[in-house]
Amino acid sequence: MAAVTTYDHLLRDKHGKDYRDLAVYRAAGGYRAVLKAKELGPEAVVGEMKKASVRGRGGAGFPAGIKWGFVPKDTDKPKYLVVNGDEGEPGTFKDNYFLSHDPHRLLEGCIICSHALGIETCYIYIRGEFFQQIATVERAIADCYKAGILGANSMGTGKRMDIHVHSGAGAYICGEETALLESLEGKPGQPRLKPPFPAVVGAFGCPTVINNVETLSTVPLIIEHGADWFLGLGVERDGGSRIVGVSGHVKRPGLFEVGVGANMKDIIYELAGGILEDRALKAVIPGGSSCPIMTPDEIDVPMTVDAVRDAGSMLGTCGIIVIAEGTCLVRCLQRISHFYAHESCGQCTPCREGTGWLARIVDDIEAGRGRQEDLDMLLNIADQIGGNTICALGDAAALPVLSFVKKFRADFQAHVDHKGCPHDQPLPGWTRP
Repeated sequence: MAAVTTYDHLLRDKHGKDYRDLAVYRAAGGYRAVLKAKELGPEAVVGEMKKASVRGRGGAGFPAGIKWGFVPKDTDKPKYLVVNGDEGEPGTFKDNYFLSHDPHRLLEGCIICSHALGIETCYIYIRGEFFQQIATVERAIADCYKAGILGANSMGTGKRMDIHVHSGAGAYICGEETALLESLEGKPGQPRLKPPFPAVVGAFGCPTVINNVETLSTVPLIIEHGADWFLGLGVERDGGSRIVGVSGHVKRPGLFEVGVGANMKDIIYELAGGILEDRALKAVIPGGSSCPIMTPDEIDVPMTVDAVRDAGSMLGTCGIIVIAEGTCLVRCLQRISHFYAHESCGQCTPCREGTGWLARIVDDIEAGRGRQEDLDMLLNIADQIGGNTICALGDAAALPVLSFVKKFRADFQAHVDHKGCPHDQPLPGWTRP
């Protein structure tokens, strides 16, 4: 009889240690950083975060320490920490790791942040489909209450600390921080106009810090080892390491921890083993489906917010999607466009109407019904959506269209010229790569 591989077995590290277990985590030094943070004091903790130059790991890349500094110190209102665990970006799966394998590191980061900013209540908002992950985090929280890590006297610091899990409803838009707050408050997940910003008017109308799961999971390491150590793992103005997810046509898809600034091409060809079946590389999406696509000659760049932006795309969530030759990019864009059309909350007219329009035109091109004018029409519609919506979902729908059509126009032109997809039915004079 074949051995049964259980979920618990999969979550143990190579040494057989299960860091979901509070005792195992504490034996490895877990929660010591909370006590060190108490010794440092709130201002020093925020100072270490600023010095470490932690660019937010949720996609926007805003420095976490500076975001913490926006929270007013003197206020009569309660303050909140909200953790964005609504990982819904196609091609992104790194927060899933912390929620599944290492929940206590996230909780420790939450406690340190909260103590430093005078926060007593934290909400961890987790994607609704993550049933097992929600159960894992809730179990870790319960263990912390029993151990006195959470509660009225958190780890003997004299400070109260409560953490609650909130399950999302499966809407991609709730990954946008203000839509997440609306959902947390029991309302439809639709983004808010800014200003005011969440640091001043956030959850329940109170000052709120919103950080990504991976961002907060770096906090214990910064406090334990120091900002200089953390900054040294990365580059100037972009410190530390990042969890990079690689999926698509590679030999070893998965998660890799690399120093910020690691070369994208090296990650694909060395860590991820190169292109599946040793095929030629056609394109790369560097940070999740909303990021502009890159050609093979553009990927020899450091994985930093600034470097990838200067190369014409975005680092996003470091979810690299690798596309090999022989893949229909029109069909790739078709799936991406349908996703954003489906996930639009409908609040803004350019996004509500434009995303569906884009998807229908790409459908026509892929099915062989495309017209010559449709190619320029796609660019025109995308231009009208980008920058004209309350949140960035409109841009997320427009940027892939703009980059796919501009950089791989010949693929779209072939569909129009031959009235069909050459990858389905080879046409006269066309050879499959």
